[in-house]
Amino acid sequence: MPVSSTVSHHIASVTFGGTKGNSLPGELLDELASTIESTAQRSDVRVIILRSDGDGPFCAGASFDELLSIADESTGKRFFLGFARVILAMTQAQKPIVVRVQGKAVGGGVGIVAAADYAIATRSASVRLSELAVGIGPFVVGPVIEHKIGRGAYGAMSLDADWRDADWAERHGLYAAVKGSIPELDSAVATCAANLGAANPDAVARIKRTVWAGTENWPSLLDERAAMSGALVLSEFARKSIRAFQTRKTAG
Repeated sequence: MPVSSTVSHHIASVTFGGTKGNSLPGELLDELASTIESTAQRSDVRVIILRSDGDGPFCAGASFDELLSIADESTGKRFFLGFARVILAMTQAQKPIVVRVQGKAVGGGVGIVAAADYAIATRSASVRLSELAVGIGPFVVGPVIEHKIGRGAYGAMSLDADWRDADWAERHGLYAAVKGSIPELDSAVATCAANLGAANPDAVARIKRTVWAGTENWPSLLDERAAMSGALVLSEFARKSIRAFQTRKTAG
């Protein structure tokens, strides 16, 4: 299954993946958002750990094959709304979400990391917003990344589309902590989740609301941003750029 969920001792573990590089086709995005929403509503859950499959890349972002299959603006908007729904499910959940980042995160994957309440990564977990390199822009994930790391750092990530290492991500607040190995990462994630699970749930929920204050307009904002991306992805510039980018990744 692209998305799975288990609960033990008030800690839910939600895992997504099974695609190349743990990329995010529309069907997986919808299932991931629904799973986060339903898991956050469970009375026996106090904290959610969000992870991707395996120990390779955390998330390669949007599916290039699906981007190239978009034939009209409404289909494009619907696809990018999948990212919006995941971000909203994470930030609006009453339960804290700890994200385990074992490897590189690109595009929409960076948005998922930014929507975490607490993200822990390995030193190999570089981040990149590659959208401009394929003729579009990080419009849907932009608000949550800007909220987490600030406008200046987000603007730089958006415009040069280059890799930032895990230390950069930690300095700018995208990662709360960086660990040297997968075992250290898993230990830190488990400890963080256990501590949050043992804390006063009402206090934790109130802290989360204060952290995400000012995002109440995001449902309408992200709807507008999804429409922007859905239109841009249809341009000939974007089509050529996506094909070229896909060819380079395949050759690499």
